Amino acid sequence: MSDEPLIEDDDATVLEARLETGGARLDKALADIFPTLSRARLQALLAEGVVSRDGTPVSGGSAKALPGLYAIAVPPVVSATPLPEAIPLTVLFEDADLIVIDKAPGMAAHPAPGCETGTLVNALLAHCGASLSGIGGVARPGIVHRLDKDTSGVMVAAKTDRAHAGLSALFAAHDIERTYIALTRGAPDPAKGRIETLIGRSSSDRKKMAVLKSGGRNAITDYVVQAVFGRPAKAGAAPMAGRVACTLQTGRTHQIRVHLASKGAPILGDPVYGSGSPATPVRAAIAEAGLTRQALHAAVLGFVHPVTGEALRFETAPPDDMAKLERLLAEL
Repeated sequence: MSDEPLIEDDDATVLEARLETGGARLDKALADIFPTLSRARLQALLAEGVVSRDGTPVSGGSAKALPGLYAIAVPPVVSATPLPEAIPLTVLFEDADLIVIDKAPGMAAHPAPGCETGTLVNALLAHCGASLSGIGGVARPGIVHRLDKDTSGVMVAAKTDRAHAGLSALFAAHDIERTYIALTRGAPDPAKGRIETLIGRSSSDRKKMAVLKSGGRNAITDYVVQAVFGRPAKAGAAPMAGRVACTLQTGRTHQIRVHLASKGAPILGDPVYGSGSPATPVRAAIAEAGLTRQALHAAVLGFVHPVTGEALRFETAPPDDMAKLERLLAEL
């Protein structure tokens, strides 16, 4: 059977083809019976779990292929150009050149593989229309800096090219005030200090960042422990959790998450850098608060308006999940 579309709907196109003889690498064997799909595309589809043999999902392109009827649910092609989406935004400031918003957790800054819709860019395209700066490229119009998808807080986007260029220069020169609030497992020691390291891709997991002994880029975070929670009765013992204010002097990928983890105080709820389990009362508080992300909020953003020269500073409180968690931690 050839790889002609068997089913086509809004969700996927299902291709079917029969493999008569097994033994070869699965991705190579599938490339032979599905000639319209490249081997690289097949490897990606295998990783997405949309390939099955005789109704049973298969994965891992390096595995040996077995004879059988293979089906692939090919996702629909997504437009390379983001489309406007009427997503509500909390706007803190807006003029002809730029817009400042309080980003909700769970919203990615711009489209990326696996997250093509529902992003800040989609929302800005609907809100700002044709005025959004195009310097950032087709996929990232207006974006001059990012917050992680699950980090909440203040962001600025450019609506004109001159604002984009000016804001980019401010970020490049680190001439921006940026302070984040983090709820952490334990707390950094000492209670105030500067973390200065090299940060780059982890050699063991290329999806993660890590503190490096050589290579990478210089990263500086100033921090202050604002409160500790659940301090054990034993003198000198570490608290169960803390509230830490972190001020960025540089802006590396995952900088605060990596730096706090390197101090033995990872951010609560962090699925990537939160190694080790919090104390039982802290885990219970996280569950009761409904926190399903890293407890990190971009609380302060201050800068000089790149067009008008006006000094601007914005500050927002953490959203409900972090606020409730902090209240519960204060009761420990």
